[in-house]
Amino acid sequence: QVQLVESGGGLVQPGGSLKLSCAASGSIRSAIFMGWYRQAPGKQRELVADLTSGTSTSTNYADSVKGRFTISRDNIKNTVYLQMNSLKPEDTAVYYCNVVLGFRGFWGQGTQVTVSS
Repeated sequence: QVQLVESGGGLVQPGGSLKLSCAASGSIRSAIFMGWYRQAPGKQRELVADLTSGTSTSTNYADSVKGRFTISRDNIKNTVYLQMNSLKPEDTAVYYCNVVLGFRGFWGQGTQVTVSS
């Protein structure tokens, strides 16, 4: 069992930046999929960025965040990051990380990001 704890959310003005962290209680070195999702009030949870590892590593981003968000991992710290730049009010949501180890998926509890002036 792996526990994930997100942090780094908060209130930021439009155009600002935040860096979210997702710390795992165990090793994520063998994780084949890591993703950041978000859910705004009244909307479905959506995938905003993912990082897949196999013979090579690849990243994918939702069109709405492409060029502004960057997903990364640190296998030594067992942490997944989401760097968010040029934030917009429509980025306001609860952000969740998801890690797949073996064939099991694990979720964090979420961290609130609010973009408002």
